[in-house]
Amino acid sequence: MSDVLPRPADTGGPAVERSGAVVAVLAFAGIVVSLMQTLVIPIVPELPKLLDAPASDTAWAVTATLLAAAVATPVVGRLGDMFGKRRMLLVSVVLLISGSVICALSDTLVPMIVGRAVQGLAAAVVPLGISIMRDELPAERLAGSTALMSASLGVGGALGLPTAALIADHFDWHVLFWASACLGVVALVLVSLFVPESAVRTGGRFDLVGGIGMAVGLISLLLAISKGADWGWTSGTTLGLFAVAVLVLVAWGFFELRTSEPLVDLRTTARRQVLVTNLASIAIGFSMFAMSLVLPQLLQLPTQTGFGLGKSLLTAGLVMAPSGLVMMVFAPVSAAVSRAKGPKVTLMIGALIVASGYGLNIVLMSEVWHLVLVSCVIGAGIGFTYGAMPALIMGAVDPSETAAANSLNTLMRSIGTSVASAIAGVILSQMTISLGGYALPSETGFKVVMSIGAGAALLAFVVASFIPRRRPVTAAASAPAATETSSVG
Repeated sequence: MSDVLPRPADTGGPAVERSGAVVAVLAFAGIVVSLMQTLVIPIVPELPKLLDAPASDTAWAVTATLLAAAVATPVVGRLGDMFGKRRMLLVSVVLLISGSVICALSDTLVPMIVGRAVQGLAAAVVPLGISIMRDELPAERLAGSTALMSASLGVGGALGLPTAALIADHFDWHVLFWASACLGVVALVLVSLFVPESAVRTGGRFDLVGGIGMAVGLISLLLAISKGADWGWTSGTTLGLFAVAVLVLVAWGFFELRTSEPLVDLRTTARRQVLVTNLASIAIGFSMFAMSLVLPQLLQLPTQTGFGLGKSLLTAGLVMAPSGLVMMVFAPVSAAVSRAKGPKVTLMIGALIVASGYGLNIVLMSEVWHLVLVSCVIGAGIGFTYGAMPALIMGAVDPSETAAANSLNTLMRSIGTSVASAIAGVILSQMTISLGGYALPSETGFKVVMSIGAGAALLAFVVASFIPRRRPVTAAASAPAATETSSVG
């Protein structure tokens, strides 16, 4: 069945209030979900004692979330396009609550890993929220709202670290997960009350074979990347997983091209604007995560190293927190630039700002205010880039494919962060100094990681220059408004 679905006009009054409530609720849900990424950081060093398990096993409390999120994001995005984005958004938030409760009730390793994996299944909230905005908001509000929603990924991560550190310092560690569950309940209620269900759907049949193939390929790839340093990059396990990833993903690609209702429409993904934006997203994800790895360590390393600042985890979190607020502030600025010059220009500007932030970090790293400045500059750049990427993706895909396309773009950023974690881990473990019988990362090692972060941002700038030049985002967004069609399944 085909319906004509004109984009609602922003006529003021109640319509503006309703759309404002939708944006606020979706952004809040995005922040809540992104909080889970930093939720366990304050207690990671204590997990072996808390769970009575070796550190190599407790590391799965982090890895399980990464793997579950990688698989769930494109799958849930596709299900949202097929069966309703609001419906899948609610399912995702319920999964977040369930995973949080499982972790809150756990005292041993296995339930903790299960709970963290279930939390990871909620990762599609941000791309689903962006897609709902495209369906429901007037064109003139779309760019700023999607920029804010996209930035919520960084905002939640930046604000989550000091909050989690504060809770971990003063309460039992289970409170971290009870707090996450409570925030999830609030998000669930608000989404139920204020977010409408879109009629823009593809319908059809879910590609189960494609889903299994993609899951096996992605898990093999990300597991090899994230655990390669522990297992050895030339070990049989690591090389075997990389080989499985290549073989399975290649076979999966051939299958997807030949099935009538693929999980991921690779022909759409191969469109120049979508493909180049996704490649730039990998580089931006890499560059963003380098900051999250370097700055907290610089702040917490002892002053005896000659470059560490000897601060607590809570202080480190407070230093990082302003970057999240800067991302939020620069989201509407990103939207304004996209309206005036197009999202391609916005993405390129953001990449240059991120690169300049790392350049500053190489020469300014001896005072707390230096790192606050650096994190804010990089945060501003991330705000620009994260605001531009959804606009570029939505400008190149049909409305009925928005959730799947945005989910794939989110996955690309996650792959970038995983690669950044692996590379930075290798560098910092190899370039060390000795202090009190312990090997600690050296100042040179940190500068090398920062240089690579700057290089990744510059690579994103170069890659983004190949994105086709388009009209400003509002013009592009409103052009199909009167003729959007969908198959309601």
